[in-house]
Parts: sequence; structure tokens; C-alpha cells
Amino acid sequence: MMMFTPASPYVPGTYAKKRPEAGRVAAQYVQEWESRRQKLSKKQGLPTELPACICFSRKIGVGALEVADLLAKKLHMRVADREILEHMSGETQLDKETVKFYDELYPGKTVELSALLFGKKSFQMDDYLRNLVSAVYSMATLGATIFVGRGTHLILPRDRVLAVRLICSDKFRVERLASLLKIGAEEAGKTLSKIDKEQTAFFKKAFGKKGAPSSEFDLVVNFDYLGDPKLAADLIARCYRSKFGIEAE
Repeated sequence: MMMFTPASPYVPGTYAKKRPEAGRVAAQYVQEWESRRQKLSKKQGLPTELPACICFSRKIGVGALEVADLLAKKLHMRVADREILEHMSGETQLDKETVKFYDELYPGKTVELSALLFGKKSFQMDDYLRNLVSAVYSMATLGATIFVGRGTHLILPRDRVLAVRLICSDKFRVERLASLLKIGAEEAGKTLSKIDKEQTAFFKKAFGKKGAPSSEFDLVVNFDYLGDPKLAADLIARCYRSKFGIEAE
């Protein structure tokens, strides 16, 4: 499994806010899945449609997680960030639980998704990617979720996703990271360069993609010109409600 190992102690997508431990959150989701699995087993049939979700694709360091947290409060949704998805896709016990739950809900779906994502090379889907797909689908089944990173907009059904791309200049990212970590601009730039290379390698391996063209997304937000996280959250919330016919509270 590919892991981010930046030179400075920075976790991609984080910001100056103490967040729950990824392992604890992931374990909580597994408990919810088990409860839902038991309820579903008592009924005939399975959910025919996933809840509408939001998927963030972003330039590392833009501040996507801050926007996601603001959006979650506004729309009463949960947030699944990179750390949570990595934990659920890399811990043995969680692997078993998520794959079991997912396969029971959507038998044969992994093969279908593998063929869709990788075409004739579908047989190359490794355990990590299988677990990632299972975790993303299982979490989405539990309720409307905001996913940050890991190419989730390429995994979930496109008609059940508001796909949002958050971008900015390297200057914006360097200044933001330097401020967060209290380090110099040169060190921040080197850290981001390393993370960018690892992110690019992940997408090439996982999805056979070199970039994220704007045509993949419903909305592209440029933080060089719309840098207020609250304003970005308001804009995305409005788009989400409009796309899925959800009335504002």
C-alpha cells in the first residue's frame, strides 16, 4: 500500500484543528455497518440507490478538509478523509469487515467496478484497491458522506456524486503549509513536491490516470480567487442541494 511520507510532519488534507483518531472513527463505522447489516438481513431486498455524496479531489495543501468540515455542519453529513480511508483499507480486521459487508450488499460489484476502472487490466486490482472500493461503498451506503481524496469520484456512481475539484497555485499551497507548520517556504515547497509525486503515482497505479481534467467534475473551485473556506462551503452546499433536489433548512 502506498503511504505518504513527507519530509515535514504534515498529513495531507489536514489543517489547524484537532481531529478524531482515524482508527477510532473507522472502528465506529464498522460497528454501524454491522448494525445495518443485521437490519438488512431481516428485510427482503437491498437499497436500490446510494445516498447522494460529495467527493473532493484536490491539490494537496489547498485546505479541502477545512471546507469539508464546514460543509458537513451545514448539510449534516459525515466526513471521510484520507486518513480514515487509508486506515480502513490497510487494517486487517477492518479489511475483513468492510469487504464482507460490501460483498453482502453488492455481490459481484467489485468485479464490475474493476472492469469499469481498469478495462482489460481488471485482474490487476490488488487487495488494497479492493479494500478501498469496499470501504468507500460501505460508508456511502450508511448515509450521505463527504469524501476527501483517494479518487472516490471515480469509484462511486457518478449520478450519486457531486464531484468537486479544489485547486490553487503552488504559491498559495506553499504559503499555507509554511504557516500551518511554522516552517520556511523552501522546506514547505520540498514537502509538497514529495507529496505531489506520491499522489500522482497513486492515481496512475489505481486508476491509470495522470491528472484530473476539469471535465470529470461538476464544480472546480480556485482558491487563488475564492480563498474563503466558508464561501467555498456555501457554494458547494448550494450546488449539492440543487443537483439532488434537496431543500435548504
